[in-house]
Amino acid sequence: MDLKQNARRSEWLLFFLLVVCLAYFLPRWADWNVNSRMDLIFAVVDQNTLAIDAYYQNTGDYAFYQGHYYSDKAPGASLLGIPFYAAFKALGGRVLVERLAAGLANSAFAVTLNADGRGMIGESLYFFAATTFVTFFTSVIPSAMAGVLVYRLAREWTGASRIAIVVALTYGLATPAFAYANNLYGHQLSAFLLLSAFYLASRAARGIRPMLYAALTGLALGVGLITEYPTALIVAGIGLYALHKWRNIKMVAFACLAGLPPLLLMFAYNYAIFQTPLPVGYLYSPLYSELHHTGLVSVTYPKPDVIFQLLFGAQRGLFLLSPILLVALVGFYWFARERALRAEFFLTLWAVTSFLLFNGSSAMWQGGFAVGPRYLVPMLPFLVLPLAFVWQHARATWVRAGIASVLALSVWLVWITTISGQLFPQYQSFPLVQYSLPRFLQGDIARNVGMVFNLKGFASLLPLAILIGGGLGFFRWQSRAETSDAQLAQRETRTALR
Repeated sequence: MDLKQNARRSEWLLFFLLVVCLAYFLPRWADWNVNSRMDLIFAVVDQNTLAIDAYYQNTGDYAFYQGHYYSDKAPGASLLGIPFYAAFKALGGRVLVERLAAGLANSAFAVTLNADGRGMIGESLYFFAATTFVTFFTSVIPSAMAGVLVYRLAREWTGASRIAIVVALTYGLATPAFAYANNLYGHQLSAFLLLSAFYLASRAARGIRPMLYAALTGLALGVGLITEYPTALIVAGIGLYALHKWRNIKMVAFACLAGLPPLLLMFAYNYAIFQTPLPVGYLYSPLYSELHHTGLVSVTYPKPDVIFQLLFGAQRGLFLLSPILLVALVGFYWFARERALRAEFFLTLWAVTSFLLFNGSSAMWQGGFAVGPRYLVPMLPFLVLPLAFVWQHARATWVRAGIASVLALSVWLVWITTISGQLFPQYQSFPLVQYSLPRFLQGDIARNVGMVFNLKGFASLLPLAILIGGGLGFFRWQSRAETSDAQLAQRETRTALR
């Protein structure tokens, strides 16, 4: 079989496996962050307004300005979700929900709901179903596509498909990216857009559809910026990377023109609400107003103690939750020695360090209900990529076994923290021990697809376990086939040279 066909099949299998894993655990019910974005979507489609006056009671993430309530979030994810909710509504979403309500009323799904809550009354279930539909297309699909891009870059840099698959699965299943892939937070959508811009810019630099890819680079950067404002530092880094690699004024012009419409849309959105094109929503948030008015919208200067907590703290520490990312740091050493990838190295290093320093400057670094340091999620693809070089240079069997053990531990920690309980951990000093493990041992598993079929607790995980096992088995077979094809191609090349 042709090597390109093998690689393409691996990509499709990877995409399918990630979609299944990421979509299996449903969006969180009654999550302020998610509800704020969905409120805006409902307001635009159902009421033709940007004000969320009819919905704001379901969230604390809102701005109050001149007698009206608005979402205080960056508008990118909501604006992208509008056509998907409109499609859900046009395809008879309400009728479908009415049919589901009776079947779910006595299912394992219903058991997960708060006994003191509103339950699965029509509007609550409709809101949740619409949220699930919108989130699938605006977060799950982009997250799976980000995994494919990680695979492509790792394969291109190392020439090893097996390594690339491991790195891509590490990103999707062993980092906090897993927790946010099926929740409408904007973090994963922005991560996909930033990685896409990086990938497209690198392809354009190699002369592959340069004008088209330059324009798509600009568009991805523009949409990424209005989805998560703090990504401006990474956006700037990718812009400089493109300037350095392209050195073509026409390509730069195409990128700028394509990136302009999202920015104009953001300016228009903010001006229509706050009479300024600037993103000032948080300044009008009644809750946590003291923190929002600290420094520049909660941002002051990098604090060593906050940075330590973001990386190693028991509450939100990234490396404590996903120690494989600590191993990935070692990859920067070998990454730096790849002369052909010098620009890519500096961009990746910039994306990680600048975003860490920025979030280490925030008075709101904890992130409320969260799995790990959720504000760092947009930089994760750039942090995980150097792991490819670690695998490439780890020759000794015992070293590879050690890395594999750390990877397995990371998967366990991320999954336990994510799927235990119906809410993400909040402000426990050690969420894994104080919140996640106790709920997991009690069989309190996050709402998932298995429960729709009345599978309870641990039993609800069985369909996913079977699918993951089958996918990994197929990857193993595919990897062997690709290795055989590569060896055959290598022998044919040597024969021809003789």
